[in-house]
Amino acid sequence: METYDPPNDSPVTSDPDSSDRTLSTGASVGAAAGQIGPYRLLQLIGEGGMGEVWLTEQKTPIHRTVALKLIKAGMDTRAVVARFESERQALALMDHPNIARVFDAGSTAEGRPFFVMEYVPGLPMTEYCDKHRLTVNERLELLMQVCDGVQHAHQKAIIHRDLKPSNVLVVEQNGKPVPKIIDFGLAKATAQRLTDKTMFTELGMMIGTPEYMSPEQLDQREQNIDTRTDVYSLGVILYQLLVGVLPFESKGLRAAGLEAILRVVREQEPLKPSTKIRSMGDASNASAEKRKETLNSFARRLRGELDWITMKALEKDRNRRYGSAAELGADIQRHLHDEPVIAHPPSTTYRARKYVHRHRLGVGMAAAGLLLLVAFAIAQAMQIRRITRERDRADRITDFMTSMFKVSDPNEARGNSITAREILDKSSKEIETGLKKDPQLQAQLMGTMGQVYVSMGLFPQGQGMLERAVQTGRHIGGPDDPDALRAMSYLSFLLLRQGRYADAEKLCKEAIPGQQRVFGPNDTITLNTRRYLASVLEFEGKYSEADSVMTAVLADDRRALGPENAETLRAMNVMANVLDDEKRVSEAEKLYRQTLEIQKRTIGPDAPETLTSASNLAGALQELGRLDEAEKLQRETLAARTHVLGPDHPDTLAVKANLANTLDSASRFAEAEAIYHEVLDTQTRVLGTDNPDTLVTAGNLGSTLQRDGKPVEAEKLQRSILDSQRRVLGTDHPETIKTHLSLAATLFIEGNDTEARKIYSDRIEAIRNQPGQPGLGGAYYDFACGAALAGHRDEAFELLRHAIDSGYMDFDNMQGDRDLSSLHGDSRFGALLKEVKQRSKDATVH
Repeated sequence: METYDPPNDSPVTSDPDSSDRTLSTGASVGAAAGQIGPYRLLQLIGEGGMGEVWLTEQKTPIHRTVALKLIKAGMDTRAVVARFESERQALALMDHPNIARVFDAGSTAEGRPFFVMEYVPGLPMTEYCDKHRLTVNERLELLMQVCDGVQHAHQKAIIHRDLKPSNVLVVEQNGKPVPKIIDFGLAKATAQRLTDKTMFTELGMMIGTPEYMSPEQLDQREQNIDTRTDVYSLGVILYQLLVGVLPFESKGLRAAGLEAILRVVREQEPLKPSTKIRSMGDASNASAEKRKETLNSFARRLRGELDWITMKALEKDRNRRYGSAAELGADIQRHLHDEPVIAHPPSTTYRARKYVHRHRLGVGMAAAGLLLLVAFAIAQAMQIRRITRERDRADRITDFMTSMFKVSDPNEARGNSITAREILDKSSKEIETGLKKDPQLQAQLMGTMGQVYVSMGLFPQGQGMLERAVQTGRHIGGPDDPDALRAMSYLSFLLLRQGRYADAEKLCKEAIPGQQRVFGPNDTITLNTRRYLASVLEFEGKYSEADSVMTAVLADDRRALGPENAETLRAMNVMANVLDDEKRVSEAEKLYRQTLEIQKRTIGPDAPETLTSASNLAGALQELGRLDEAEKLQRETLAARTHVLGPDHPDTLAVKANLANTLDSASRFAEAEAIYHEVLDTQTRVLGTDNPDTLVTAGNLGSTLQRDGKPVEAEKLQRSILDSQRRVLGTDHPETIKTHLSLAATLFIEGNDTEARKIYSDRIEAIRNQPGQPGLGGAYYDFACGAALAGHRDEAFELLRHAIDSGYMDFDNMQGDRDLSSLHGDSRFGALLKEVKQRSKDATVH
């Protein structure tokens, strides 16, 4: 919900930013007698200069309590309407647990726009923390969630521009406090327009709440506002959460006027939190008590890392500030986990530069003469130092490389042949000492070794090297260290391969802003990390997000690198994967073929990436019912991968599992079972029982056992992996849902109709309770398949009818669906197919 802001915490004005992307509003509805369409207005809970927020009861299609924001009567000027539409469109782009959601939008019969959003019956963040006497750590954990929400908005190219405690409400869910970011009324889009209404900013008007505004946001001459202005606001909130007061006193700041405010925020350094708390007199004890601390322990708790983190977020120069909300959140997490933080006190050089900036004239005159005297000496010293450094680095590389290959000396090998793996293992153990004097080179080689380990399928070893490369690089060069940013890209790919999707997504989103700053948006490192992010979203079942990210990446790859560049081909393959998951199989097949043809010509038919495209194409052919083609291609790919990568490599196991799936589709269950068992045993040994690849293979084996007339074995396996899938992948992940529905079909076959019906019914009800959520027809179709397998023919036909009525139209291959095979001899089935094809044709025409 939105709350009325008190005068000392209210935005001065909004920035009507221009844009052209609009939110569909549907038909106009009346507002008579406290009713707007299906929404009954109960109580005014928030009011500002232009809008009202009402506590509202929604009657249909579901009953719930929501908040409805409405432009005040008489305030619907062009500028106000444009800002209002911009806000609701910005909120509509968001999908994050820490951002209030938008459910609906429209306009009254009088033409007053409104939108309906999640009702957040919470308290402002600082008020909640003080009321519940949260400790410093508990406050920091809350702020980390806020950072995640702000980062999500930034990923959607939306800058909030008015972050403050009253716009971060805390509610309790399942007994735990959850912050919700509200009020995107001043939001600014950086990559798309939010409304087709033209909006203008009046010159000289302040945009935001002064106490929380960054120096660049306060400066009306500065037009290039980026996401780091929100980082500054988060820094002010952090200051309040820690100390209990603002960095600059509010009353005096507002009374000073715009120019004075700008001068204070630009030039005056706020006291560090640990210093501020000792200067507050009696208020210090009150702040300490609200955080369950004594005054002395409180000051000690703030001194050091929390001072550094807060002051880095509040840096005047945004280039020295945290580069993103994710970076701030990550540093807070490091502090809570007793890990080294990237924030640190300003150096002597930096403080001297600030002094010079304040006393430019005097220092400049004094320095001019001295500069002429020392310039020549400095130039000579730097030249000598550079030559010496390069010579020393060459010596270190030579010594280390000699040490690496010393293991191949016959005296060291003792008559045994030496493999590349043994050389790599020996080198990885000695890199700490062998390159101790050159940490930068050490970080570079750690990153390279990590990549090699990953390419060999040795994930734990690769992870160790890449994590050390990130840590070492950041220690040397901070968050924008190039070697650290490169290693983060490779590490995110490794986390993806290990099935640690949440960690991979977080690392990608943390790395991309820094990579864009350091390498540029079209560098291969940046593009790769964005591609990894799309793959992570795909594996998490977030297909729409994955499609959006991957479409942009592929376009950038083609423009920056060319249509046949290796990176572009990788992007084409991932884009085809996403299309496949979105059930756009024909489009996926076309793109797989195009990718495969170019790869065969440019990198060769046996290259690992060519084989990946071949295996993916075979999967698409299987989905299209072309099983003979699919099997032939899978067997060719399996033979090549076994030869190139070895029988235990994860990629070899993946194509072997795909072959089993193809055999299952051809009803060759015994062959499929045998291969699935081989793959599952090896994946368990190589990848572990909780790896997503292992869980998918186990789920597919359970389905094959069910179809092969072994329901008891199938049920046992399905129940055993379902708990793991829920824990590793999440309850709503497509693979978890697939296993759950397959278990329901097994139970139907065993005669356990009660539990089976409950699983199907719960799935249908879950979809019904999520407005706009697709898949209701598909859920009825799955139910129909289970009923058909159990021999409940009439019920299966009734459920298929529900599927059609619910908008599920993808029945073109229904005759080939083995789960409905028992219905094929019934005349009703033919009539059903005819109707479905006609409806599909009509839908295509329209």
